[in-house]
Amino acid sequence: MTDIAFSFDEADSTAAVRPSLRLAGLPWIDRRLTLVFVALSLVPLALGLGFGLAVVLARGGFLGFEPETAYRLLTLHGTSAFFWWLYLAQVALMIALAAGERREGLAARPLVVAAAVVLVAGLALSEGTAVMLTPLLYDANPDLGRDDPAAVAGMAGGHLLLALGLALASVAAIVTVLRARERETGAMTAMGFGVLAWAGFLIVSGIASINAFLPNLLWAIGRGGFPAHAATEWHILFHNLHYLPLMAMVLTWYALTLETTGTRSAFGASFSKVVFASYLVFVPPTSLYHMFLEPGLSEGVRVAGTLLSLFVSVPTLIAFLVIVSSLELSTRARGAPAGLFGWIGRLPWRSPAFAGMGVAVVATLLGLVFAFVLIQEKFAPLISDTFFVPGYFHFFAVGAVSETFLAGFLVLIPALGGGRVWRPGLMAALPWGVLGGLLIFGAFGIAAGLEGVPRRTFDVAYDGAAPVAWAGLMRGVAIGGAIFGSALVLQVFGVVATLCGVGRGTVAPRRADPAPSEADVVGPAVAWTGPLAVIVLVVAMSGATIGAFELMRSLPIVAVGGHSGH
Repeated sequence: MTDIAFSFDEADSTAAVRPSLRLAGLPWIDRRLTLVFVALSLVPLALGLGFGLAVVLARGGFLGFEPETAYRLLTLHGTSAFFWWLYLAQVALMIALAAGERREGLAARPLVVAAAVVLVAGLALSEGTAVMLTPLLYDANPDLGRDDPAAVAGMAGGHLLLALGLALASVAAIVTVLRARERETGAMTAMGFGVLAWAGFLIVSGIASINAFLPNLLWAIGRGGFPAHAATEWHILFHNLHYLPLMAMVLTWYALTLETTGTRSAFGASFSKVVFASYLVFVPPTSLYHMFLEPGLSEGVRVAGTLLSLFVSVPTLIAFLVIVSSLELSTRARGAPAGLFGWIGRLPWRSPAFAGMGVAVVATLLGLVFAFVLIQEKFAPLISDTFFVPGYFHFFAVGAVSETFLAGFLVLIPALGGGRVWRPGLMAALPWGVLGGLLIFGAFGIAAGLEGVPRRTFDVAYDGAAPVAWAGLMRGVAIGGAIFGSALVLQVFGVVATLCGVGRGTVAPRRADPAPSEADVVGPAVAWTGPLAVIVLVVAMSGATIGAFELMRSLPIVAVGGHSGH
């Protein structure tokens, strides 16, 4: 039977070493630096969760805030969770994976230290500005700060410091991977290649951040004219910001699969490199659909944007197929029960890291179904400024990316500092609580969006003029948000408790079962689950689109999106 082992590089036997064992062998300074970034990223996550719970309860009518306070909370939630949590977590994971490629660890430690200093300063500036000055929402819209240039300067400055910190850390990761190739293997592993692509994508996004926010800063300090094209520049940046975490998620899935199951790719290292490179091929050209709300956009650009949007999910779906098919082949080869889905029960669901990854996979597929509706030219103007957007987007931001990053941390922390995962049984169950809450939040949120509920208006009663159903839908949103938010708070507490236990005795993680040898193979194995899941996904996308179209045709009033974009 052909080799079904999962490997980042079959030509390099060290590539099959579990990530935790590689990380445990890093120099002390690199292990501490990585833990600093883990701890730093948890700060905006905790803040974003607190602000988000307040926002969702207010949207459901359970809390009441003055308008300025409400939008301040919304600004703090989006800035903390979307910008700072998702990108600080990426830095922690990226430098860990890069350092794991080289026996001597990081090759450019001063750049990593500088990145930490810059990012702390940027986080403080962003949060302080959002707390004390005019709330500009998470995209730092300068139109909202025409009368408060200091707020524009503070938000733009924070985002620019984030871009600089990401660039410094990315350069350090690139240098480390290249040094590993030169001195150790002579060839680049697939994970090393993926880290290079990831770091390069982060640098490009940093350049896009300069393009988006530097004009805002220059205007705010009196060094330039008002940034009239700020919305367009934001669309370009946001497209990268939207998909970079998905690329990071996929790379983390690869590492977690090897760590928790001992399974390596059935498709080989070269194909894995193609998957990682495909993000650079498919993502940048597909940004046109973010501009569907721009006035005066030509019909040709709208058609091109719709066609290109069909390709944006290709890299993530290919990665899903690789991982699920490899897991199925490996598990069946080890004697999994017969039946289409019998092999799934043999997976290590009691592992907190694997449970988090499993929930992330389910949430990703759910998010793709409804994202396909939004990125079509005929629907974007109708629902982009409705609650449809947060309704579907939290499947990605929370269920997919955040669950993956937290799962990665539950491997990183014990490997880098010793100790145990806090209450592993509970930590393996909590991701499912997050998913349950997301299903409620998403179902009510998407329905609310299709009914026309605006995404950034807290009081949806409109003095009794709004449809009666709106209030009930938003109460459902609040209940779902409170459920997944509470489960996520417990997860964060567990990660912090695990981090606080660092150094209290090194506990070697359980070794995953080895990949089967030829003698262990029970018989030929065929992987059906991954392809079938993609077929179901395509059918669900089509069904969601048809259903959305029919529902919106039946509405007496259609809410047309404005100029704010996604």
